[in-house]
Amino acid sequence: MTRKDDFEVRRKHLENLTDEELKIRFWDLAYRVIDPLITLAKENTSPAIERSVLLRMGFSSIEAKAIVDRVIDYGLIGKGAGHVVYKLAQLKKMSIREAGLNLLEGDYWDEVLNSFEVVK
Repeated sequence: MTRKDDFEVRRKHLENLTDEELKIRFWDLAYRVIDPLITLAKENTSPAIERSVLLRMGFSSIEAKAIVDRVIDYGLIGKGAGHVVYKLAQLKKMSIREAGLNLLEGDYWDEVLNSFEVVK
């Protein structure tokens, strides 16, 4: 079986472009392919992603899972678990670790919900 070579046909619309124009076209197409992925990544998350964020913030895997579960229970997963912890740390002027551990203990959830303007 031989593959029909249609390279000359496919490149017809590109043959008059300069190297610079080809480079611009390449990056334009690359951005068009990547833009939906960036939007998808910005607008969506999962418990696994949120646990991963918390692990990188210094929490153990057990702590991260528990914090993410509570964030889900309070309907804040769309805000990001790391963001929730960070926001509490900023509100109460405490360390990130302290904020996460307080959330684990069930403390300050009303303040967090208010800061995100979430109605219970």
